[in-house]
Amino acid sequence: MWARDVAVSAPGKVILHGEHAVVLGKVALAVALDLRTFLRLRPGAEGRLSVSLPGVGVRRSWDTPGLRDLRGRIAGKGRGEQPLPRRKQLDALREFAGIAAGASAPESLATLAFLYMCLAISAKYGDVPSVDILVWSELPTGAGLGSSAAYAVCLAAALLMVCGAISCPLQEGESTARWTEEELTLINSWAFRGEQVIHGNPSGVDNAVGTWGGALRYQAGKITPLKRVPTLRILLTNTKVPRSTKVLVAGVKEKILKFPAIMNPVLDSIDAISQECQSVLEAMPANPSPEHYPVLEEFFDINQHHLNVLGVGHPSLDRLCQVTASHSLHSKLTGAGGGGCGITLLPPDTSPLAVEAAKQDLCACGFECWETKIGAPGVTLHSCSSLSAQVLHALAQS
Repeated sequence: MWARDVAVSAPGKVILHGEHAVVLGKVALAVALDLRTFLRLRPGAEGRLSVSLPGVGVRRSWDTPGLRDLRGRIAGKGRGEQPLPRRKQLDALREFAGIAAGASAPESLATLAFLYMCLAISAKYGDVPSVDILVWSELPTGAGLGSSAAYAVCLAAALLMVCGAISCPLQEGESTARWTEEELTLINSWAFRGEQVIHGNPSGVDNAVGTWGGALRYQAGKITPLKRVPTLRILLTNTKVPRSTKVLVAGVKEKILKFPAIMNPVLDSIDAISQECQSVLEAMPANPSPEHYPVLEEFFDINQHHLNVLGVGHPSLDRLCQVTASHSLHSKLTGAGGGGCGITLLPPDTSPLAVEAAKQDLCACGFECWETKIGAPGVTLHSCSSLSAQVLHALAQS
């Protein structure tokens, strides 16, 4: 039995520095974005397990004996390490859920990840009790902001908690609580399985940022959390220009092969920016004053020029940088480039009027804009009463 009504949240992510160079073994810095995915967990009807994702139009419910039977049919041998999602298992889950083979819409992948994690976790730790799960996100999907990883992290934490694999650390009267380091490691490992269902071969960076928050250094498959990270205010802008990460990555590789003597020093410079930025961030106080920002702004400007040299810029991103520069603010693309999203630093002495004017100018270009923070906390357990009215309202859609 699960008797509590609680919520779990996890942050999205942006790449601060190192995009594209990271594919070639250079350092990248990924930071937690304080736009979050929220999961509400409450007791459900006896013998039923339900999931609602109003943002992508999913509302599904299954009887627990049927899920137990399915688990028996697709279970891997033994109770060793968490099983990797296998094609046969996923095909059986698709058939069970009525998902067409090859379906890649967010609602299909979200349902598949839910079923896989639910059955794989219950096979290892015991049945998932009758619960209702409702998920709502502040993150847009498909924008390179880690929305699928935030979903997988929330699911992993909730399912592990109701199965008793990790504790429920929220005491009566507390508004939020976090799990132990050991429990976070377990949450992260299962969230990575969920990401594999959705993406096939993810790097593990997005789910690690969603789990631990703050900032992470990523290089050649090794993920290291930064020791101390200040919380920095930013504008996040979605140009809404679609792009193919695969095509952009291939274009960079082609350019490096064509002009190695020119392009390799650019990659080395991007690597140096990531490493210098890490040193600056770790030396900054928790609430930095304005004099800490000029060096970060210069890193943004230099790296943006480098990314244009690599060929992953776009007129929409140039426009974003021009608009924010007209308000004395500094921006760069984040992620794959070729459109997508950009980030703008907001030093503490930026006037609210200047921020509002920049947002209006960006929206006038047809962009979508959020004022938010980077360096946000990782996966967190909340009492429902501590959530904002907007989040509570969104999580009441049942």
